[in-house]
Amino acid sequence: MLRGHDLRRLRRRAGLTQRQVATAVGIPVTVLSAYERDRRQPAVDVVMRIVAALGYRIDLVPMLDPAVQARRLEDVLTLADALPYRPRPLLVPRR
Repeated sequence: MLRGHDLRRLRRRAGLTQRQVATAVGIPVTVLSAYERDRRQPAVDVVMRIVAALGYRIDLVPMLDPAVQARRLEDVLTLADALPYRPRPLLVPRR
């Protein structure tokens, strides 16, 4: 999630005051201040609005279920084991 000091740093980098960001997001300044001091944790939709108000964008990338990832990894390893193994001769150093 978005940590308070990161939120403050991004806001300052954007050159905006707490009041400007809070107004753009539609939350009280005191709430934004509490977010920046890690006294409250914003909901995901509020984080998205804050990030947008600061001029940034968050792209959510779907993650696979760990069980699906494990099955895919197992398939890849099974295929790798099925490949023929032909060791290459060691290179002899030149003298």
